[in-house]
Amino acid sequence: MKPELWEQPIFFARNRVSRVYRGGLLFSNFLGDAKEDGFYPEEWIASNVRALNSGHTDPLEGISRTEESGIPFSKLLSETPEKYLGNRQDIGVLVKFLDSAIRLPMQVHPTREFAQKNFHSSYGKAEAWLILETRKDACIYFGFSRSVSRQEFEAAVLQSATDKNCMTQFVNRIPVQPGDIFFVPAGVIHAIGAGCLLLEAQEPTDFTIQPEEWCGDYHLNTQEMYLGLSPNTALDCFDFSRYGQSVAAAGKKVPVTLQETAGTRHERLIGADDTPCFRMERYILTGGTAPLDHPAGIYIITHGSGTITGSNYKRPVGRGNYFFLPAHAAEHFTIQGNLELICCVGG
Repeated sequence: MKPELWEQPIFFARNRVSRVYRGGLLFSNFLGDAKEDGFYPEEWIASNVRALNSGHTDPLEGISRTEESGIPFSKLLSETPEKYLGNRQDIGVLVKFLDSAIRLPMQVHPTREFAQKNFHSSYGKAEAWLILETRKDACIYFGFSRSVSRQEFEAAVLQSATDKNCMTQFVNRIPVQPGDIFFVPAGVIHAIGAGCLLLEAQEPTDFTIQPEEWCGDYHLNTQEMYLGLSPNTALDCFDFSRYGQSVAAAGKKVPVTLQETAGTRHERLIGADDTPCFRMERYILTGGTAPLDHPAGIYIITHGSGTITGSNYKRPVGRGNYFFLPAHAAEHFTIQGNLELICCVGG
């Protein structure tokens, strides 16, 4: 008898998502895609979140489909939630591969309180980044570099119509390299710079306030800048009290070893001390074995290769593969090999 989907790890069809910025060239090494930039610079991983793209009407845009049957992930979760989620209400996290060929607009994401009030959502958009690969001079922008008044910032918003880089003068520029980890709290100004391939974990929304008028050569419309809010309300999202090098320093995280045995190291990358919203862990296997024991966890192989094993189940996996572990399947499978495995779980 063929097993039910919720009895095994669930793999998905590819899920490149449209954005107004160019990127994706670095996906070639991780996902085997053509080595070129385009307007599908994000891969949404085991996603149950709809992408918010101005003018797009597909209700399933951004939502993953299962590998063989093409069933929307949202449909699976709604039909038998207890099998997939256990005692959770939802997955609680959105995970992406993202490769930027250009600097993205200076932006901010809402706190849960702001999102509840203005978008009727229980989730804001705190997020974390694991840098996977870079191009030359790759960087991010993180936090105001000095005290910036709201009046000065509003003037910069207007100036950005003719000076695309005016906001970079008051935001910390941080060079990055593979392996760097950052946590970006809601309310903190930031932008991904050109040349970053990263794995992003975040609260499960697509809420971005980006008051710069340009994204590269693309002129943003007001919906894309302010998500239907008035500019005055949207700018309330920015926390002007956080500035200086200390903000950037606090955002950079160092892995914490949770357990180490022969051939296996288990690390915490983002945990409860950083945010209650989600957590991110890593397993580094050098011939070792790790249990797949996080119910409703999203797993991503970022380096190497190995094999998932369970009762009457064996599947080879390698860099760029990802899967969702239904709650019903937790603790029934292991992974072995020489690889790095990231697990993201909602808070």
